[in-house]
Amino acid sequence: MKKLGLIGGTGPESTIVYYRELTQGVAKRSGGVFPYMTIESLSVVDVLRYCAEDDLQGLADYLAAGFEHLGKSGVDFAALTGITVHIVMDELKKKSPVPIISMMDVTRDYAAAKGYKKLALMGTQPTMEKDFFKKPFWEKGIEIVTPEAEDLMVVGNAIENELEYGQVKPATVERLTAIAHGLIEKKGAQALILGCTELPLAFENVTLPVEKIDVMRLHIARLTDLILE
Repeated sequence: MKKLGLIGGTGPESTIVYYRELTQGVAKRSGGVFPYMTIESLSVVDVLRYCAEDDLQGLADYLAAGFEHLGKSGVDFAALTGITVHIVMDELKKKSPVPIISMMDVTRDYAAAKGYKKLALMGTQPTMEKDFFKKPFWEKGIEIVTPEAEDLMVVGNAIENELEYGQVKPATVERLTAIAHGLIEKKGAQALILGCTELPLAFENVTLPVEKIDVMRLHIARLTDLILE
């Protein structure tokens, strides 16, 4: 069984889900044996500050130090538990002493296998506004559509000020659901990417006319496979 390293805390709520589902998933498939794992817990507050200041070098250095610690703990491979921090993935892959399994690559491969050509993306503002999440999909000929400016801010604020702290307010869920319907009905999205590891908290009980692609759980499934390889 391989040892996994996780950069946690970049969202705290998703880190809990990763730990719980990885341990349960591996135990179920291995006859009750739990995985070897090290979690380097960093701060989502620091991550959002780096992003707000557009200090990508500072963000890369901050995360790279975490991967250095994971490497020293003897992990065989590692992963981030937040999507926004993938904005510096290219830099991290150069600096990390161990392989990093990217959420974008895992999700892109899933979407391509399903034959999707146009997907809606909801996530933090950097994830929706910048190209780092979209590029792997473009390479497979998959178009990514995002909310208009006002709705984009609504989604970003809901994540940063509520969901990151485990708060799920009915009014927020209603507004996010309306935005999702707009992307599907007006922009022709064939599925919705939940492009923030906290968004499933809001969409857990929401029914949409298309598939909700939960990036976090696709990622967890892939990590589980790699632990057991």
